Amino acid sequence: MRKNPFSEQREQILAEAIRPVASELRLVDAADLISLLKFEHYGSLADLVSSAAELYFHPGTVALGVGGNYRLEWDSEPEVELDLEIKPQGVTIYAKLALSKNHAGVEISHIDFKNPAPNPEDNTLFLRKALANSRYYTGQRAAMAG
Repeated sequence: MRKNPFSEQREQILAEAIRPVASELRLVDAADLISLLKFEHYGSLADLVSSAAELYFHPGTVALGVGGNYRLEWDSEPEVELDLEIKPQGVTIYAKLALSKNHAGVEISHIDFKNPAPNPEDNTLFLRKALANSRYYTGQRAAMAG
């Protein structure tokens, strides 16, 4: 994606939203993720991504995209990169999730707003709201009955 003044802010919003999914995926052994990528077992990899996401997002919101990549060198820690499709209502985000030993990162490849606003700042606010609404837990306490 060609970077624009809103790219970094949108990547931060996305990173905050999918942080728990990245944490879940980092619990999987790096060798297992790499072998699934190497031997093109994308169905199994998609199941892992869906399982990690189902704890935090509505079904179908976060899915494996077209695959991923890995870096496995003798002199460094392994790194895994997964293509993700994140689809909260009204927007589709194509992103790369990078996982390594001590951190994770996200890079947006493309964002498609269903009904884009003329003002890019409004689109960024919409993205934040759409991601928050697609989560099971929004950070607000529900009122207790009785």
